[in-house]
Amino acid sequence: MRAVVFSDSHGNYDVLEQIMERHKDDADIFIHLGDGERELELIQYVYNDKKIYFVSGNCDWGTDKPDYDIIKFGGKTIFFTHGARFGVKGDLNIAKLFARKNEADILLFGHTHVAMTDYDDGLYVMNPGSARYGEYGAIDITPSGIMLLKMNL
Repeated sequence: MRAVVFSDSHGNYDVLEQIMERHKDDADIFIHLGDGERELELIQYVYNDKKIYFVSGNCDWGTDKPDYDIIKFGGKTIFFTHGARFGVKGDLNIAKLFARKNEADILLFGHTHVAMTDYDDGLYVMNPGSARYGEYGAIDITPSGIMLLKMNL
């Protein structure tokens, strides 16, 4: 199973559309990690047959969306957030604590615009970077395990 993850599109609808087009046939779900609610609303309208999850970011003013969420996907628990609330620009300790408290297998965050993947004592961690500049990620969940992929347009 594949989840495509993007964040921080900051008004760049075109790049989100390119990512959606590239993965419309191989992704089971899409997750947006905030700072792009305006363009994501249009993406949801255009790709209304796709399952798209999202949370609000610190630049999504006036939103009623939460700043974190938890889903089950491929038998795994994913904790995802924009990250501002959890201070991810300083370190990841608070975000990891919340993910572990919610028994997550995977932690996804944005906000820093710096792509990274990590594995920390049972917790897979990913920041897909900034979609505004064509950076995004994918999570493949297979019987062999979890793979985090950094991707670019």
